[in-house]
Formats: sequence, structure tokens, C-alpha cells
Amino acid sequence: MLTVTAHGQTGSAMTRASRKAWRMRLTALLAMAGRVKVPPGYRFGTNRPWTIPAQRRNPPGKQRRKVFVDHIPHEEWNVFRGDTVEILSGKDKGKQGKVIQVFRNRNWVILEGLNTHYRYIGTSADYRGTYVPSEAPLLLKDISLVDPTDRKPTEVEWRFTEEGEKVRVSVRTGRIIPKPLFQRKDGIVPSQWKDGPKDTSPDDTLEKTYTPSLKTLEEEVMESMGIQETRRARKSYWY
Repeated sequence: MLTVTAHGQTGSAMTRASRKAWRMRLTALLAMAGRVKVPPGYRFGTNRPWTIPAQRRNPPGKQRRKVFVDHIPHEEWNVFRGDTVEILSGKDKGKQGKVIQVFRNRNWVILEGLNTHYRYIGTSADYRGTYVPSEAPLLLKDISLVDPTDRKPTEVEWRFTEEGEKVRVSVRTGRIIPKPLFQRKDGIVPSQWKDGPKDTSPDDTLEKTYTPSLKTLEEEVMESMGIQETRRARKSYWY
């Protein structure tokens, strides 16, 4: 059985959107069930533990110098990706920037275009490489959230509104500092996305349009088109 999706493309009865939705759900479940387990004494860095650069820095049997990190409970963490912060110390002291990465295992944040160092990549015997900037991480104690009302750094604390919503509040001004909206890598904010004329609606995605059967694709096509085949293949033997 063949169908036409909302994008005007012919495909199987299960649309691409439904397959993508189920794949995203399965990925989320696998990510929750199979959290990365690292050996004792593992030293976290800016690379994911399962990547090759991280494995090179933490080879089996090597004991690296232990880094002591002040543990911050998950519910008390107050800096998120997309926040605007100000640097309190270092060569870029006083500059404000956007948080693009957060590493909670090391109390690190990386700001877009700030606290950069330069290095060569792609070097070879006859080519010196490309000179590129790279943002270095900053400790959480070296930055401060910026109050959007006056664009000045401030300390924050978690409080609850009358509706019971947990919010960040500026200690200096008492104003609420809203959490940044979740933004995907392609720049799309899911909470602000509006479906277009070629997008598949959630109702169409979840609609069951395929009934499993033991018939082959050819048999299903012949049945849907009313084709009768009376010919039978001649029996063959392997001996």
C-alpha cells in the first residue's frame, strides 16, 4: 500500500515525519537509559567521554592529576546555554558574551568569541596549517549573569512565584531573569516554531495508516491495483 505524504512525496504508509518522531523518542530513551559510565579518576574535559580526543587524554591505566571541583547540585545551577554573562577576571574582564556550552562536571562555561586562544590545525610536513581561534572554558566563579533590565552583572538566587514556578531573581534589582529558550543547533526554537503548508501535522504523524501483513511488496501492489496473476513458477530442485 502506497501513500502520499503531506510534503507531496510518495513513500511507504509510515511517513518520514512519523519515523523521525519515533527515532527521536527512541534516541531520548536510549540516552536516558544508557548514561555514560566513566572509570574512577576520569578527568573530564571539553570533549565527550566517548570521543577519540577524550580517549587520547584518558588512556587506560594512566592516572592524571586530580581536579577538585566544587559540587553544585543540579537544582541550584543557575547558568544555562544562551544566557548573557560578564567576565569578572582574566584578559577579557568586563566583556559580556553569550554562553554557548556548559560543562557541569568541571563548572565550566564557554562564551562565544571570548577568552580565545589561537592555534594551528591541519599541519603537515609541507603545510603549516590553518591559524584558527578557539574559545577556552571559564570557571563559573569567574563569570556573572547579566541583568537584562540594566545590562549589569548581578548575583541570582532561585525563588518561587505565586503560581509555584521556579525562577531566577536578581539579588540586586529583584527582577526575574528568565531562562533562555531552548535553541537547536540549526537555530530553530521548538517552542516558537509554526508549521508551514508543507509540514506534517502531529495528528497526521500519529495516524495509523499501515497494517502489517505477510504479503510481499509486489503482492500488495498487485492487490491494490487489482492485478490477477495466474502463472505459477515451475518447481526447481537443487539436485
